[in-house]
Amino acid sequence: MNVLETLRVPDGLSARVPAEERGDGRDDVRLMVSRGTDVAHHAFRELPGLLRAGDVLVVNTSATLPAAVNARLGGERLVVHFSTRADRERSGTASGGGGLWAVELRSPDGAGSTLPRAGGPAGARIRLPGGGVLVPQEPLVEGSPRLWWAAVSVDVPELMARYGRPIRYGYTERDQPLSAYQTVFALPAPDGAGSAEMPSAARPFTEPLVAELARRGVLFAPVTLHTGVASSEAHEPPYPERFEVPAATAWLVNAARARRRADGGGRIVAVGTTAVRALESATGPDGTVRPAAGWTDLVVTPARGVRAVEGLLTGLHEPAASHLLMLAAVAGREALSRSYTEAVRRLYLWHEFGDVHLVLPDQDTHRVHC
Repeated sequence: MNVLETLRVPDGLSARVPAEERGDGRDDVRLMVSRGTDVAHHAFRELPGLLRAGDVLVVNTSATLPAAVNARLGGERLVVHFSTRADRERSGTASGGGGLWAVELRSPDGAGSTLPRAGGPAGARIRLPGGGVLVPQEPLVEGSPRLWWAAVSVDVPELMARYGRPIRYGYTERDQPLSAYQTVFALPAPDGAGSAEMPSAARPFTEPLVAELARRGVLFAPVTLHTGVASSEAHEPPYPERFEVPAATAWLVNAARARRRADGGGRIVAVGTTAVRALESATGPDGTVRPAAGWTDLVVTPARGVRAVEGLLTGLHEPAASHLLMLAAVAGREALSRSYTEAVRRLYLWHEFGDVHLVLPDQDTHRVHC
């Protein structure tokens, strides 16, 4: 991806506030559409006219958590980003009453956002609001200082509900309420689980738009993938994340793909890279989707390819981001380079509050792999 390796996204193209503050609603964003190397430009509100009856939109129902919590290590002010809770205590480590969590420790930047900071040190007692304590144990991945396993003495969902706020980065203008980071598809989990960061590709959807899509015969297939803390500076590959593909979704996707093989029917379009990761984690080499739940460490690359997903609706990612490997697997390297060059030239807005990109299969081909 030589073009992407040299492409620079100007700072002015970062979306600093939500679309409803820039315009007249969440869906007031632009939509770039790629079919092969052909690129067209639309408003997101035109999406119902770009899809067709029988298309299946795979959507992530994970709710966003207020995962940023202030803390102190001695006299040092910190912000803890709670990423993912371990299912059980890991061998050789002791867990507090709140369990073992993967966390990222950040330093306040003085302007409401944070700066990178190495995790640890191991055994340190980091004070949380309300009297809780967090104790770093060891790096999540040996040699990477960013994410650490840490024992927490208090119930973390309760801690976040009382003291937390959504994670945000320096390109945004100010803190936003948690509601600004929830998608229309978000469902609360009984155990308080959710995503450390918003599955943002679905953010422009509104209830009226979903209703219009359904009226036109577009189908919705829910999956769940609880996203961890992204690597906003280092662009590391994603870590293992919890996911679920229910039986009804597996059946719907398989039925749509069978019809597509028979008569060129509906396409499987994932809404966001998280939906791709979840669905592909449940898809076998033969292209059959099976109900699945647990942890996935799948990294979708052009070499691995995609087995069930044919299209993708996603935000715009930094040219160095690992997500672009997944986009290249769906769109192809040449098409991805062409579309990102166009996005910069047309002044599209990047990041979670920005514009979106719809990748569809070439009109004359049916990319259904068995």
